[in-house]
Amino acid sequence: MVNWSPSLQTAVSDLEVEYSEEPGTLYYVKYRVAGGSKSDFLTIATTRPETLFGDTAIAVHPQDDRYSKYIGRQAIVPMTFGRHIPIISDKYVDKDFGTGVLKVSPGHDHNDYLLARKLGLPILNVMNKDGTLNEVAGLYCGLDRFEARKKLWSDLEETGLAVKKEPHTSRVPRSQRGGEVIEPLVSRQWFVSMEPLAEKALHAVEKGELKIIPERFEKIYNHWLSNIKDWCISRQLWWGHRIPVWYIEGKDCEEEYVVAKTAEEALAKAQQKYGKNVEIYQDPDVLDTWFSSALWPFSTLGWPDVSAEDFKQFYPTTLLETGHDILFFWVARMVMMGIEFTGTVPFSYVYLHGLIRDSQGRKMSKTLGNVVDPIDTIKEFGTDALRFTLALGTAGQDLNLSTERLTSNKAFTNKLWNAGKFVLQNLPSKDDTSAWESIADYKFDQAETLGQLPLPETWVVSKLHMLIDTVTTSYDRFFFGDVGRETYDFFWSDFADWYIEASKARLYKVEGHSVASVAQAVLLYVFENILKMLHPFMPFVTEALWQALPGRNEALIVSSWPQTSLPRDAISIKKFENLQSLTRAIRNARAEYSVEPAKRISASIVASTEVIHYISREKDVLALLSRLDLQNLYFTGSPPGDANQSVHLVAGEGLEAYLPLADMVDISDEVQRLSKRLSKMQTEYDGLVARLRSPNFLEKAPEKIVHEVREKAAEAEEKITLTRNRLDFLKSTVLVAD
Repeated sequence: MVNWSPSLQTAVSDLEVEYSEEPGTLYYVKYRVAGGSKSDFLTIATTRPETLFGDTAIAVHPQDDRYSKYIGRQAIVPMTFGRHIPIISDKYVDKDFGTGVLKVSPGHDHNDYLLARKLGLPILNVMNKDGTLNEVAGLYCGLDRFEARKKLWSDLEETGLAVKKEPHTSRVPRSQRGGEVIEPLVSRQWFVSMEPLAEKALHAVEKGELKIIPERFEKIYNHWLSNIKDWCISRQLWWGHRIPVWYIEGKDCEEEYVVAKTAEEALAKAQQKYGKNVEIYQDPDVLDTWFSSALWPFSTLGWPDVSAEDFKQFYPTTLLETGHDILFFWVARMVMMGIEFTGTVPFSYVYLHGLIRDSQGRKMSKTLGNVVDPIDTIKEFGTDALRFTLALGTAGQDLNLSTERLTSNKAFTNKLWNAGKFVLQNLPSKDDTSAWESIADYKFDQAETLGQLPLPETWVVSKLHMLIDTVTTSYDRFFFGDVGRETYDFFWSDFADWYIEASKARLYKVEGHSVASVAQAVLLYVFENILKMLHPFMPFVTEALWQALPGRNEALIVSSWPQTSLPRDAISIKKFENLQSLTRAIRNARAEYSVEPAKRISASIVASTEVIHYISREKDVLALLSRLDLQNLYFTGSPPGDANQSVHLVAGEGLEAYLPLADMVDISDEVQRLSKRLSKMQTEYDGLVARLRSPNFLEKAPEKIVHEVREKAAEAEEKITLTRNRLDFLKSTVLVAD
């Protein structure tokens, strides 16, 4: 019994059949009992009445009292000119489905086939290979199976053998390739006995010789192999290797055949057994392409010559990476074949990625018109951006590919390129030997060097060393998405947004290259390590930037991986985080008061002696990042005298800032602006409150609308309070000044 595709004219494997719940019809048909009266009949329910011509028995449950009197008698198959079939009993029959009577069509149903084999029933095939009915169907011979169904039902109605038909949802088997309805058919094909092969493949996972990532797929793998059926490997379309079997002319092809690598070898074998005059012909079928693919790990390396250099060098390999949708089609079969023919599992790890879907999570198909062409995507967004987007997916999880993701990662690629340009533009000239010697003197893999660096440099190098350890661990555990996200965050948030900006305080100083050299050394060191970690994701842009850096004697792709367990300074990380908090607080205050970006303002930083010590040493960095007036930047242990005329910021425990309000805004203009804004907000709020107090609105408006109005009113009230407090503060400042 095979799955037959009438359109493709070939057998297909169980895995190539997809079942879908589809609306159909359940037909109820009378089978008269031979030798009985008109009231003696059995009614069967079937979704495929055209297969009744292949019925070889009628089965009922042995404990079904409705039909016990008919067991052992004969039934007449409708529209067959009186063909008789036995009425039998078997516990396989479901008393509660349909009428509790089962038509047994062993030639056209997998379960009926197994039942017939168990009970010794004959097997009738009523179907041609093209889906038309054959001569067994009598008057319906030559009709397409679906046309025959319609005509047969019409004829059954005319003869009074049709009882009724009703809507019914059933699982319809369809060809994965062509989409047509698959026909179960008895056909002579080649099969592989799978149980012995599956047992070895199961043991490989149990003993840890093979690890599947993510681990949850091991359960699916085990379940499939534990319930595996024999594999039909014959195909009638020439999409694979010809089956290496030759038959003997004039002999029974099921009993007399030879297996060989070539026609010459087959003839020699046949002559040895049947004499010199024997004639042979090769089986016209080909092997299932998945059978050929299952041999790929070793057949491409010179096997069966196990002494071949490629085989010795590359088999078995370490890792197979593929989609989770072909875990059974390909992966499990490679494991079985590898163990069977070489005695070894072909790989140690299987990494299963998800499927790429459209932005709505739908599978890409020509019918939906949602197929994303990778060539067009590369032209628009770049190869590196596409690779990075896909690689950020989680193992085994499908990825929704959207323009927003691609646009974001194109921006990331551009950011990386621009960071590279910044580093290159701020390195010494190639002829400045002294400057390059100064840069080379920095040994960032030594704790002593790290301890002598300024705060921003210590912070970024320490964060880099932590990232290298984290990323290396993630790579070792195949958490590729985590690697991408962790490196992305460090590059963008720490290196580009903070350290590059902080480095400008040293690079643009006029004291000479001695001050700049530490920033140059750190920029170069951190950036080249970022390129190494990103290279597997974004090979083209990282290689181009690497080659542009001075002193590159080898390509990035063959450079050594960053060293792990390098020194880091946790205390300096905490100190710089305090500096970041202070900078953010000042930036937020500037934004809140709409201070022009180019305007530098005064500030008083209040903190303990210890904090003042390390913050004040980086006053150039603080002033640059926060747009402060360096000449009016003060560090003190207590609030300044004009504190009541300043914006008070708490950046962290024991770290505060006071920003003179007069430096940031024209107080009179700001009071006037906020007063107008408050009046407008109050009017809007009063309108919302009026609606909520209206019984008519509350009774007639949908609950969702009422809820939205309540939320808007609460939000407006909060904004009014904040604006009023700010206005009061400004007015009090004016009074104090007066």
